[in-house]
Amino acid sequence: MRDDTERGDVASYRVGHPAPEDSADAVRQSSLRSLNLATVIQRVFGATQMLSRADIAADTGLTRSTVSRLADDLIAGGLIAESEPHNDGHRGRPAVPLTPAPGTWFALGLEINVGRLSACLIDLTGHVIAEEVRVCDLRDSDVEPVIAEVAEMGRRLLAKPCAGMTLAGVQVALPGLVDVDERVLLRAPNLGWWNVRPSETVAQIVGVDVSLIGVGNEADCAAEAIAWDAPARPSDLGEFLYVSGEVGIGSALVTAGRAMTGRHGWAGEIGHVCVDSAGPVCACGATGCLEAYVGQAALSAAAGTRDTDELIARLHEGDPRALAAVEAAATTLGVVLAGALNLLDVSQVILGGHLGRLAPHLIPGIDAELRRRVVAAPFETLAVTSLPDDRGMACVGAAYLALHRVLNDPAPWLAS
Repeated sequence: MRDDTERGDVASYRVGHPAPEDSADAVRQSSLRSLNLATVIQRVFGATQMLSRADIAADTGLTRSTVSRLADDLIAGGLIAESEPHNDGHRGRPAVPLTPAPGTWFALGLEINVGRLSACLIDLTGHVIAEEVRVCDLRDSDVEPVIAEVAEMGRRLLAKPCAGMTLAGVQVALPGLVDVDERVLLRAPNLGWWNVRPSETVAQIVGVDVSLIGVGNEADCAAEAIAWDAPARPSDLGEFLYVSGEVGIGSALVTAGRAMTGRHGWAGEIGHVCVDSAGPVCACGATGCLEAYVGQAALSAAAGTRDTDELIARLHEGDPRALAAVEAAATTLGVVLAGALNLLDVSQVILGGHLGRLAPHLIPGIDAELRRRVVAAPFETLAVTSLPDDRGMACVGAAYLALHRVLNDPAPWLAS
Protein backbone atom coordinates (compact mmCIF):
# COMPACT_ATOMS: atom_id res chain seq x y z
CA MET A 1 0.00 0.00 0.00
CA ARG A 2 1.25 3.51 -0.78
CA ASP A 3 2.89 5.50 2.02
CA ASP A 4 0.67 8.55 2.51
CA THR A 5 2.83 10.26 5.13
CA GLU A 6 3.91 12.90 2.62
CA ARG A 7 0.27 13.99 2.29
CA GLY A 8 -0.31 13.87 6.02
CA ASP A 9 -3.17 11.35 5.83
CA VAL A 10 -1.76 7.98 6.80
CA ALA A 11 -4.22 5.30 5.73
CA SER A 12 -5.74 3.46 8.70
CA TYR A 13 -7.11 0.50 6.74
CA ARG A 14 -5.52 -2.66 5.41
CA VAL A 15 -5.53 -3.82 1.81
CA GLY A 16 -6.68 -7.38 1.20
CA HIS A 17 -5.06 -9.68 -1.34
CA PRO A 18 -5.99 -13.26 -2.26
CA ALA A 19 -3.16 -15.63 -1.44
CA PRO A 20 -1.73 -17.54 -4.45
CA GLU A 21 -1.75 -21.32 -4.33
CA ASP A 22 1.69 -22.92 -4.18
CA SER A 23 0.99 -25.88 -6.44
CA ALA A 24 -1.59 -27.96 -8.25
CA ASP A 25 -1.69 -30.26 -5.21
CA ALA A 26 -2.54 -27.30 -3.00
CA VAL A 27 -5.34 -26.35 -5.37
CA ARG A 28 -6.84 -29.83 -5.19
CA GLN A 29 -6.50 -30.03 -1.42
CA SER A 30 -8.15 -26.67 -0.87
CA SER A 31 -10.95 -26.95 -3.44
CA LEU A 32 -13.40 -28.74 -1.13
CA ARG A 33 -12.70 -26.32 1.71
CA SER A 34 -13.14 -23.38 -0.66
CA LEU A 35 -16.50 -24.73 -1.80
CA ASN A 36 -17.65 -25.31 1.78
CA LEU A 37 -16.54 -21.87 2.91
CA ALA A 38 -18.47 -20.29 0.04
CA THR A 39 -21.52 -22.43 0.90
CA VAL A 40 -21.52 -21.29 4.52
CA ILE A 41 -20.99 -17.64 3.70
CA GLN A 42 -23.76 -17.66 1.09
CA ARG A 43 -26.18 -19.09 3.64
CA VAL A 44 -25.26 -16.47 6.24
CA PHE A 45 -25.39 -13.50 3.87
CA GLY A 46 -28.43 -14.66 1.90
CA ALA A 47 -30.65 -15.56 4.87
CA THR A 48 -33.79 -13.53 5.54
CA GLN A 49 -33.32 -14.22 9.24
CA MET A 50 -30.16 -15.00 11.20
CA LEU A 51 -28.97 -18.61 11.16
CA SER A 52 -26.97 -20.56 13.72
CA ARG A 53 -24.27 -23.12 12.97
CA ALA A 54 -26.85 -25.87 13.54
CA ASP A 55 -29.27 -24.21 11.10
CA ILE A 56 -26.59 -24.07 8.41
CA ALA A 57 -25.61 -27.70 9.00
CA ALA A 58 -29.24 -28.80 8.63
CA ASP A 59 -29.68 -26.63 5.54
CA THR A 60 -26.52 -27.71 3.72
CA GLY A 61 -26.00 -31.30 4.80
CA LEU A 62 -22.56 -30.48 6.20
CA THR A 63 -21.76 -31.84 9.66
CA ARG A 64 -22.06 -29.51 12.61
CA SER A 65 -18.36 -29.84 13.39
CA THR A 66 -17.45 -28.90 9.80
CA VAL A 67 -19.77 -25.90 9.82
CA SER A 68 -18.39 -24.85 13.20
CA ARG A 69 -14.77 -24.96 11.94
CA LEU A 70 -15.66 -23.07 8.77
CA ALA A 71 -17.63 -20.47 10.71
CA ASP A 72 -14.73 -19.97 13.10
CA ASP A 73 -12.41 -19.36 10.14
CA LEU A 74 -14.83 -16.86 8.60
CA ILE A 75 -15.23 -15.07 11.95
CA ALA A 76 -11.46 -14.90 12.39
CA GLY A 77 -11.21 -13.49 8.86
CA GLY A 78 -13.75 -10.77 9.64
CA LEU A 79 -16.32 -11.93 7.07
CA ILE A 80 -19.05 -13.04 9.47
CA ALA A 81 -19.79 -12.23 13.09
CA GLU A 82 -21.65 -13.77 16.00
CA SER A 83 -24.78 -12.10 17.28
CA GLU A 84 -26.29 -12.34 20.76
CA PRO A 85 -27.24 -15.94 21.69
CA HIS A 86 -30.93 -16.70 21.74
CA ASN A 87 -32.93 -19.56 23.22
CA ASP A 88 -35.36 -21.19 20.79
CA GLY A 89 -37.31 -22.89 23.57
CA HIS A 90 -35.42 -26.16 23.36
CA ARG A 91 -33.09 -27.60 25.94
CA GLY A 92 -29.37 -27.11 25.60
CA ARG A 93 -27.10 -24.19 24.97
CA PRO A 94 -28.68 -21.11 23.35
CA ALA A 95 -28.05 -20.85 19.61
CA VAL A 96 -25.55 -18.22 18.47
CA PRO A 97 -26.78 -16.53 15.25
CA LEU A 98 -24.27 -15.66 12.54
CA THR A 99 -24.46 -12.41 10.56
CA PRO A 100 -22.43 -10.52 7.95
CA ALA A 101 -19.63 -8.75 9.80
CA PRO A 102 -20.04 -4.95 9.95
CA GLY A 103 -17.05 -2.65 9.82
CA THR A 104 -14.47 -5.24 8.79
CA TRP A 105 -14.13 -5.55 5.00
CA PHE A 106 -15.17 -2.77 2.64
CA ALA A 107 -14.93 -1.82 -1.03
CA LEU A 108 -14.55 1.37 -3.02
CA GLY A 109 -16.97 1.94 -5.89
CA LEU A 110 -16.21 4.61 -8.49
CA GLU A 111 -18.49 5.81 -11.29
CA ILE A 112 -17.76 7.92 -14.33
CA ASN A 113 -20.92 8.88 -16.16
CA VAL A 114 -21.75 11.52 -18.73
CA GLY A 115 -23.37 13.77 -16.14
CA ARG A 116 -21.87 12.61 -12.87
CA LEU A 117 -18.79 11.42 -10.96
CA SER A 118 -19.39 9.29 -7.86
CA ALA A 119 -17.42 7.46 -5.22
CA CYS A 120 -18.60 5.39 -2.26
CA LEU A 121 -17.27 3.08 0.44
CA ILE A 122 -19.53 0.15 1.40
CA ASP A 123 -19.02 -2.61 3.97
CA LEU A 124 -20.23 -6.22 3.99
CA THR A 125 -23.62 -5.29 5.47
CA GLY A 126 -24.30 -2.84 2.64
CA HIS A 127 -23.72 0.15 4.92
CA VAL A 128 -22.46 3.22 3.08
CA ILE A 129 -19.46 4.37 5.08
CA ALA A 130 -18.83 7.48 3.00
CA GLU A 131 -19.77 8.87 -0.40
CA GLU A 132 -19.09 11.80 -2.68
CA VAL A 133 -20.91 12.91 -5.86
CA ARG A 134 -20.19 15.67 -8.36
CA VAL A 135 -22.71 16.64 -11.04
CA CYS A 136 -20.98 17.68 -14.27
CA ASP A 137 -21.13 17.49 -18.06
CA LEU A 138 -18.43 15.18 -19.40
CA ARG A 139 -19.49 14.95 -23.03
CA ASP A 140 -16.36 14.98 -25.23
CA SER A 141 -14.16 15.37 -22.14
CA ASP A 142 -10.42 14.74 -21.78
CA VAL A 143 -9.71 11.28 -20.41
CA GLU A 144 -6.91 11.64 -17.88
CA PRO A 145 -8.22 14.63 -15.89
CA VAL A 146 -11.59 12.90 -15.43
CA ILE A 147 -10.08 9.61 -14.31
CA ALA A 148 -7.73 11.46 -11.99
CA GLU A 149 -10.63 13.42 -10.49
CA VAL A 150 -12.78 10.38 -9.70
CA ALA A 151 -9.74 8.55 -8.32
CA GLU A 152 -8.98 11.56 -6.12
CA MET A 153 -12.57 11.41 -4.85
CA GLY A 154 -11.92 7.81 -3.88
CA ARG A 155 -8.64 8.72 -2.19
CA ARG A 156 -10.41 11.36 -0.10
CA LEU A 157 -13.02 8.85 1.02
CA LEU A 158 -10.34 6.39 2.04
CA ALA A 159 -8.99 9.03 4.41
CA LYS A 160 -12.28 8.73 6.31
CA PRO A 161 -12.35 6.58 9.47
CA CYS A 162 -11.72 2.99 8.30
CA ALA A 163 -9.41 1.96 11.14
CA GLY A 164 -8.80 -1.77 11.30
CA MET A 165 -10.88 -2.47 8.19
CA THR A 166 -9.68 -4.29 5.09
CA LEU A 167 -10.13 -2.94 1.58
CA ALA A 168 -11.42 -5.76 -0.64
CA GLY A 169 -10.95 -3.89 -3.90
CA VAL A 170 -11.98 -1.07 -6.18
CA GLN A 171 -14.49 -1.27 -9.03
CA VAL A 172 -14.89 1.43 -11.69
CA ALA A 173 -18.26 1.78 -13.49
CA LEU A 174 -18.04 3.31 -16.99
CA PRO A 175 -20.72 4.26 -19.57
CA GLY A 176 -19.80 2.32 -22.67
CA LEU A 177 -18.43 -0.86 -24.18
CA VAL A 178 -16.12 -2.44 -21.60
CA ASP A 179 -13.78 -5.41 -21.95
CA VAL A 180 -14.06 -6.65 -18.37
CA ASP A 181 -11.19 -9.15 -18.56
CA GLU A 182 -8.74 -6.68 -20.07
CA ARG A 183 -10.15 -3.79 -17.98
CA VAL A 184 -10.47 -1.58 -21.03
CA LEU A 185 -13.21 0.90 -21.91
CA LEU A 186 -13.27 0.20 -25.63
CA ARG A 187 -15.70 2.91 -26.56
CA ALA A 188 -17.90 5.46 -24.82
CA PRO A 189 -19.58 7.48 -27.59
CA ASN A 190 -21.14 10.12 -25.33
CA LEU A 191 -17.87 10.74 -23.53
CA GLY A 192 -15.94 10.69 -26.79
CA TRP A 193 -13.52 8.10 -25.34
CA TRP A 194 -11.81 5.17 -27.08
CA ASN A 195 -9.52 2.44 -25.70
CA VAL A 196 -9.20 3.84 -22.20
CA ARG A 197 -7.40 1.91 -19.46
CA PRO A 198 -8.27 3.60 -16.15
CA SER A 199 -6.79 1.02 -13.79
CA GLU A 200 -3.21 2.28 -13.65
CA THR A 201 -4.20 5.88 -12.93
CA VAL A 202 -6.77 4.83 -10.33
CA ALA A 203 -4.27 2.48 -8.65
CA GLN A 204 -1.59 5.16 -8.47
CA ILE A 205 -3.86 7.85 -7.00
CA VAL A 206 -5.92 5.62 -4.69
CA GLY A 207 -2.80 3.80 -3.52
CA VAL A 208 -3.58 0.13 -4.14
CA ASP A 209 -2.17 -2.60 -6.33
CA VAL A 210 -3.66 -2.55 -9.83
CA SER A 211 -4.73 -6.20 -9.43
CA LEU A 212 -7.41 -5.09 -6.95
CA ILE A 213 -9.11 -2.83 -9.49
CA GLY A 214 -11.97 -4.01 -11.69
CA VAL A 215 -13.75 -2.21 -14.52
CA GLY A 216 -17.33 -2.69 -15.72
CA ASN A 217 -20.25 -1.14 -17.56
CA GLU A 218 -22.29 1.31 -15.48
CA ALA A 219 -25.67 -0.23 -16.36
CA ASP A 220 -24.38 -3.67 -15.37
CA CYS A 221 -23.11 -2.27 -12.07
CA ALA A 222 -26.40 -0.49 -11.36
CA ALA A 223 -28.32 -3.68 -12.11
CA GLU A 224 -26.17 -5.51 -9.54
CA ALA A 225 -27.23 -2.97 -6.91
CA ILE A 226 -30.87 -3.60 -7.82
CA ALA A 227 -30.45 -7.38 -7.79
CA TRP A 228 -28.96 -7.42 -4.27
CA ASP A 229 -30.40 -5.77 -1.15
CA ALA A 230 -26.88 -5.91 0.30
CA PRO A 231 -23.71 -7.78 -0.72
CA ALA A 232 -24.62 -11.44 -1.36
CA ARG A 233 -28.19 -10.85 -0.11
CA PRO A 234 -30.52 -11.24 -3.11
CA SER A 235 -33.49 -8.95 -3.54
CA ASP A 236 -36.92 -10.38 -4.34
CA LEU A 237 -36.89 -9.08 -7.92
CA GLY A 238 -35.53 -12.28 -9.49
CA GLU A 239 -35.07 -11.94 -13.24
CA PHE A 240 -35.49 -8.56 -14.93
CA LEU A 241 -34.31 -6.27 -17.70
CA TYR A 242 -32.99 -2.97 -16.36
CA VAL A 243 -33.03 -0.04 -18.78
CA SER A 244 -31.00 2.98 -17.74
CA GLY A 245 -31.60 6.37 -19.32
CA GLU A 246 -29.29 9.37 -19.25
CA VAL A 247 -27.68 11.02 -22.26
CA GLY A 248 -27.35 7.49 -23.57
CA ILE A 249 -29.52 4.42 -23.02
CA GLY A 250 -28.05 1.27 -21.50
CA SER A 251 -29.50 -1.96 -20.20
CA ALA A 252 -28.66 -5.12 -18.31
CA LEU A 253 -30.38 -8.48 -18.16
CA VAL A 254 -30.23 -9.86 -14.62
CA THR A 255 -30.88 -13.49 -13.78
CA ALA A 256 -30.02 -15.29 -10.53
CA GLY A 257 -28.55 -12.07 -9.19
CA ARG A 258 -26.06 -11.60 -12.00
CA ALA A 259 -25.96 -9.26 -14.96
CA MET A 260 -25.60 -11.33 -18.11
CA THR A 261 -22.74 -9.48 -19.76
CA GLY A 262 -22.11 -11.81 -22.71
CA ARG A 263 -18.89 -13.46 -23.90
CA HIS A 264 -16.90 -10.23 -24.05
CA GLY A 265 -18.89 -8.23 -21.48
CA TRP A 266 -20.51 -6.16 -24.21
CA ALA A 267 -24.16 -7.17 -23.80
CA GLY A 268 -26.84 -4.62 -22.96
CA GLU A 269 -26.25 -1.90 -25.55
CA ILE A 270 -29.98 -1.51 -26.15
CA GLY A 271 -29.52 2.19 -26.82
CA HIS A 272 -27.94 1.30 -30.16
CA VAL A 273 -30.77 -0.87 -31.41
CA CYS A 274 -31.93 0.71 -34.68
CA VAL A 275 -35.37 2.27 -34.63
CA ASP A 276 -35.21 3.84 -38.10
CA SER A 277 -32.25 3.42 -40.43
CA ALA A 278 -33.09 6.80 -41.96
CA GLY A 279 -33.25 8.47 -38.55
CA PRO A 280 -30.90 11.00 -36.91
CA VAL A 281 -27.21 10.31 -36.43
CA CYS A 282 -26.35 8.85 -33.05
CA ALA A 283 -23.18 9.62 -31.08
CA CYS A 284 -21.99 6.12 -32.02
CA GLY A 285 -21.96 7.15 -35.71
CA ALA A 286 -24.92 5.02 -36.82
CA THR A 287 -28.34 6.40 -37.70
CA GLY A 288 -31.69 5.91 -36.01
CA CYS A 289 -30.47 4.42 -32.70
CA LEU A 290 -32.94 4.23 -29.80
CA GLU A 291 -31.00 6.75 -27.71
CA ALA A 292 -31.26 9.29 -30.52
CA TYR A 293 -35.02 9.27 -29.80
CA VAL A 294 -35.39 8.62 -26.06
CA GLY A 295 -32.04 9.69 -24.59
CA GLN A 296 -32.23 12.57 -22.15
CA ALA A 297 -31.02 15.26 -24.55
CA ALA A 298 -33.03 13.91 -27.50
CA LEU A 299 -36.26 13.72 -25.54
CA SER A 300 -35.83 17.19 -24.06
CA ALA A 301 -35.14 18.60 -27.52
CA ALA A 302 -38.29 16.95 -28.91
CA ALA A 303 -40.31 18.44 -26.05
CA GLY A 304 -38.72 21.89 -26.37
CA THR A 305 -37.40 21.84 -22.79
CA ARG A 306 -33.96 22.43 -21.27
CA ASP A 307 -33.84 19.28 -19.16
CA THR A 308 -35.90 16.51 -17.56
CA ASP A 309 -37.00 18.72 -14.65
CA GLU A 310 -38.58 21.21 -17.04
CA LEU A 311 -40.07 18.39 -19.10
CA ILE A 312 -41.77 16.93 -16.02
CA ALA A 313 -43.13 20.36 -15.09
CA ARG A 314 -44.50 20.83 -18.62
CA LEU A 315 -46.16 17.41 -18.49
CA HIS A 316 -47.90 18.33 -15.25
CA GLU A 317 -49.12 21.51 -16.94
CA GLY A 318 -50.50 19.49 -19.85
CA ASP A 319 -48.20 21.11 -22.42
CA PRO A 320 -49.17 19.59 -25.81
CA ARG A 321 -45.61 19.46 -27.20
CA ALA A 322 -44.22 17.78 -24.08
CA LEU A 323 -47.08 15.27 -24.01
CA ALA A 324 -46.59 14.43 -27.69
CA ALA A 325 -42.83 13.97 -27.26
CA VAL A 326 -43.23 11.59 -24.31
CA GLU A 327 -46.03 9.67 -26.05
CA ALA A 328 -43.81 9.13 -29.08
CA ALA A 329 -40.90 8.10 -26.83
CA ALA A 330 -43.11 5.57 -25.02
CA THR A 331 -44.17 4.00 -28.31
CA THR A 332 -40.59 3.81 -29.60
CA LEU A 333 -39.31 2.40 -26.32
CA GLY A 334 -42.18 -0.10 -26.19
CA VAL A 335 -41.36 -1.41 -29.66
CA VAL A 336 -37.70 -1.97 -28.77
CA LEU A 337 -38.51 -3.51 -25.38
CA ALA A 338 -41.03 -5.87 -26.99
CA GLY A 339 -38.28 -7.12 -29.27
CA ALA A 340 -35.98 -7.61 -26.28
CA LEU A 341 -38.63 -9.54 -24.30
CA ASN A 342 -39.40 -11.75 -27.29
CA LEU A 343 -35.71 -12.52 -27.65
CA LEU A 344 -34.82 -12.98 -23.98
CA ASP A 345 -38.01 -14.52 -22.49
CA VAL A 346 -38.12 -11.95 -19.66
CA SER A 347 -41.33 -10.52 -18.24
CA GLN A 348 -40.16 -7.71 -15.96
CA VAL A 349 -38.66 -4.37 -17.04
CA ILE A 350 -37.27 -1.78 -14.63
CA LEU A 351 -36.74 1.78 -15.87
CA GLY A 352 -34.04 3.97 -14.34
CA GLY A 353 -32.41 7.34 -14.90
CA HIS A 354 -34.58 9.94 -16.63
CA LEU A 355 -36.80 7.11 -17.93
CA GLY A 356 -37.54 6.17 -14.32
CA ARG A 357 -38.44 9.76 -13.49
CA LEU A 358 -40.75 9.92 -16.49
CA ALA A 359 -42.20 6.45 -15.86
CA PRO A 360 -45.76 7.54 -14.93
CA HIS A 361 -46.02 9.14 -18.38
CA LEU A 362 -44.10 6.42 -20.27
CA ILE A 363 -45.46 3.19 -18.83
CA PRO A 364 -49.00 3.30 -20.32
CA GLY A 365 -47.60 3.63 -23.84
CA ILE A 366 -44.92 1.01 -23.23
CA ASP A 367 -47.50 -1.40 -21.82
CA ALA A 368 -49.71 -0.97 -24.88
CA GLU A 369 -46.83 -1.90 -27.20
CA LEU A 370 -45.78 -4.88 -25.07
CA ARG A 371 -49.32 -6.28 -25.05
CA ARG A 372 -49.50 -5.83 -28.81
CA ARG A 373 -46.06 -7.18 -29.73
CA VAL A 374 -44.80 -9.68 -27.13
CA VAL A 375 -45.92 -13.09 -28.33
CA ALA A 376 -46.05 -14.50 -24.79
CA ALA A 377 -48.23 -11.63 -23.51
CA PRO A 378 -51.44 -13.74 -23.42
CA PHE A 379 -49.69 -16.31 -21.21
CA GLU A 380 -47.44 -14.20 -18.99
CA THR A 381 -47.90 -11.11 -16.81
CA LEU A 382 -45.62 -8.41 -18.18
CA ALA A 383 -44.57 -5.77 -15.68
CA VAL A 384 -42.90 -2.41 -16.27
CA THR A 385 -41.81 -0.67 -13.07
CA SER A 386 -39.37 2.10 -12.27
CA LEU A 387 -36.74 3.47 -9.95
CA PRO A 388 -37.54 7.19 -9.88
CA ASP A 389 -34.12 7.95 -8.40
CA ASP A 390 -31.38 5.43 -9.13
CA ARG A 391 -28.54 7.93 -9.12
CA GLY A 392 -25.60 6.34 -7.35
CA MET A 393 -26.80 2.79 -8.10
CA ALA A 394 -23.86 2.15 -10.43
CA CYS A 395 -21.41 3.28 -7.78
CA VAL A 396 -23.05 1.07 -5.14
CA GLY A 397 -23.22 -1.90 -7.51
CA ALA A 398 -19.55 -1.42 -8.35
CA ALA A 399 -18.66 -1.70 -4.65
CA TYR A 400 -20.86 -4.81 -4.36
CA LEU A 401 -18.97 -6.43 -7.24
CA ALA A 402 -15.65 -5.80 -5.49
CA LEU A 403 -16.99 -7.36 -2.27
CA HIS A 404 -18.46 -10.31 -4.17
CA ARG A 405 -14.98 -11.22 -5.39
CA VAL A 406 -14.17 -11.98 -1.76
CA LEU A 407 -17.50 -13.52 -0.80
CA ASN A 408 -17.75 -15.83 -3.83
CA ASP A 409 -14.42 -17.47 -2.98
CA PRO A 410 -13.28 -16.44 0.50
CA ALA A 411 -10.63 -19.13 0.96
CA PRO A 412 -7.65 -17.43 -0.72
CA TRP A 413 -8.46 -14.11 0.98
CA LEU A 414 -8.58 -15.80 4.39
CA ALA A 415 -5.30 -17.56 3.64
CA SER A 416 -3.62 -14.19 3.13
